[in-house]
Amino acid sequence: MAENQQAAAGGDNQNQPQFALQRIYVKDLSFESPNSPLVFQEQWKPQVNLDLNTSHNKVSDNQYEVVLSLTVTAKVGEKVAYIVEIQQGGVFLVQGIEGQQLGQMLGAYCPTILFPYAREAIDGVVNKGSFPALMLAPVNFDAIYAQALKRKQEEAAGESKEEQQAH
Repeated sequence: MAENQQAAAGGDNQNQPQFALQRIYVKDLSFESPNSPLVFQEQWKPQVNLDLNTSHNKVSDNQYEVVLSLTVTAKVGEKVAYIVEIQQGGVFLVQGIEGQQLGQMLGAYCPTILFPYAREAIDGVVNKGSFPALMLAPVNFDAIYAQALKRKQEEAAGESKEEQQAH
């Protein structure tokens, strides 16, 4: 009787899409200030450059590790004030989601969840290096993912044209 009520109420979760964050962690963190203490004597008008990348791998049947890699380089004039590199990782449970939807989730949605943690870690380590706080602007991972997908499709189309011309 209870089984019938559970099934009627949608209790069968096997076929329903599921998503859950299971763990967030710093996988790697590096801070360099190669021109300290001389850089502290310069007027603080840094040029900040942000490079980012995402990757993911399957940990088990329904678990994926997503890693957001950020490199922040701050220069004052030609001098590097600091370089911060972080790999912010997360383990996510993803079940019943496949194909392009899975790619979008791992390539855009999960990095969006990880970014505030990476941003906070970067700000903390920059501050401990005796530099002013650095609050990175939000990143639109959906747009970045869409651009990467478009670039892959264009490359694939270019390769198929080259193969046709070769024959």
